[in-house]
Amino acid sequence: MTYTEETTLFACEGDTLLGILAKPEIPAQTGVVVIVGGPQYRVGSHRQFVLLSRALAAAGYAVLRFDYRGMGDSEGQPRDFEAVSADIAAAIDALQQRLPAIKQVVLWGLCDGASAALLYCHETHDPRVSGLCLLNPWVRSEASLAKTQVKHYYTQRLMQKEFWLKLLSGKVARGALSGFAKKLRLSASGANQLATENQPFQQRMATAWHSFSGHILLLLSGKDYTAKEFMEHASTDSAWENYLGRAKLLRHDMPGVDHTFSSAASRKLAENMTLGWLSKLQALTCA
Repeated sequence: MTYTEETTLFACEGDTLLGILAKPEIPAQTGVVVIVGGPQYRVGSHRQFVLLSRALAAAGYAVLRFDYRGMGDSEGQPRDFEAVSADIAAAIDALQQRLPAIKQVVLWGLCDGASAALLYCHETHDPRVSGLCLLNPWVRSEASLAKTQVKHYYTQRLMQKEFWLKLLSGKVARGALSGFAKKLRLSASGANQLATENQPFQQRMATAWHSFSGHILLLLSGKDYTAKEFMEHASTDSAWENYLGRAKLLRHDMPGVDHTFSSAASRKLAENMTLGWLSKLQALTCA
């Protein structure tokens, strides 16, 4: 399907935000808002968000990718992923104002963009949001990072002959050993720490995960500590209990894929999985 791209300016609490709208000739009733993750703007790593938007628009889905306040070409003070719900709401408003045929919206986010999508649902319960596409959600804490590193890095390192040869010959730095010991202590106490510490954003994400009535597509990269950390945290924290058992969840593990889907093959795979899921969602919710 043919589509056009146009600059879109819209207001958010007194500031002007800039987005790029990919507009199909005949847009589906489901639109997509891309939520940027990390300290980057609407283009994305390796032009990922540009290419994703164009692929979805060619299939008939309107896509708005935009800059938060204080990022890229948008006005305002910089803010992190815990403080962008007003920006997301303004983007959804802008998408529907420009394309009134859009009845429901999917939020698509990578890393802390995925976390921001869940936090938005927790804060607003916006009925317009019918689906969440979450790639490698961010749940970082000191304890969860230590647990992930011990399980997926240090355990493998201890099984390597090269490591023991270096250790016995004195070639392993004392700082490295003390760092490993610290992470081991954090990892061992991680379950209790995660259960007792006040970690509001992770807990709010979990609440949204369980209470969201729409559909969720979860994409997890095989070569990514952020994805491993999410799985480790969600599997051990009581707030996320039975997180894979929720209704309307589709999970895809992607072996060999890195955090930002940097290769053409992995990017295309993510696009195709998103498109297949969107097609089913459109059929279920717009019948």
